[in-house]
Amino acid sequence: MAEVTIIFDRLRWEEKELYEKGKELGLDIGLEDIKDRPLEITRLEMVDGISEIVLQRAISHYRGLYYSSILESMGHTVINSFVASLLCGNKLLTTLLLAKNGIPTPKTSVAFSMDSAIKEMERMGFPVVLKPIVGSWGRMIAKINDREQAESILETRELLTDPQQQIYYLQEYVKRPPRDIRGIVINGRVVATIYRYQPDDDWRTNIARGGKAGVLNADSELEDLMVKSAQVVGAKVVGVDAMETDDGYVIHEINNNLEFKGATEASQKDIAKEIMEYIKELVRK
Repeated sequence: MAEVTIIFDRLRWEEKELYEKGKELGLDIGLEDIKDRPLEITRLEMVDGISEIVLQRAISHYRGLYYSSILESMGHTVINSFVASLLCGNKLLTTLLLAKNGIPTPKTSVAFSMDSAIKEMERMGFPVVLKPIVGSWGRMIAKINDREQAESILETRELLTDPQQQIYYLQEYVKRPPRDIRGIVINGRVVATIYRYQPDDDWRTNIARGGKAGVLNADSELEDLMVKSAQVVGAKVVGVDAMETDDGYVIHEINNNLEFKGATEASQKDIAKEIMEYIKELVRK
């Protein structure tokens, strides 16, 4: 059996790069498409063909989350763990942990009805950023500028069948430069940091939406915040997102299953190799 298995639901550049770098480091690596691998959950023993050490790389949040839970119950070690994936994948839970541990993060409220959400936006003051509690790539995030726009957007959200869309996660619109910061943290160490610049036609900085990556040499204050953020959610391989404000840095998101092609190109750091060197340490223990 392979020493480590990379589980995925679509092979992207990142998964291929992780596989190749692992091979270069002398690791025996298996690849497993979890879409094609059902699991008997009442047979609680390690799964044939899946290594004790597993690197979870599924794009689907829920697919990766529950597969991790099953594998951990059967004795496998999954990076990142089920708990870390759950906490990072839910913005509400992430924000609670950041605030509880004294890590600066944007002012955030949560409302559980359309009427109370609009009242809370008015109390916070427009513009307000509305985000789904689960989601990535900047999808379904809206900058709401006034009550009329709030009513229009929330009326649509009320019609959606997913009950999570009626949990209204409301965040202050942070005044920042036209960029944010992504740090790659591996086992308590920042291995790369980049700026992510917003495109001309969008206020969001996601590279998947046209944002551009640029070089950043982070200071010790920012690195310390990123390492602490990864630690409070129990994640070993994460992307930590920060913004610059007049009062200093704020951490606004932690990504447990990050894409890192843009960060690799901008930072000139071999992020895939850094990840697989950490995995190799686990395998050799």
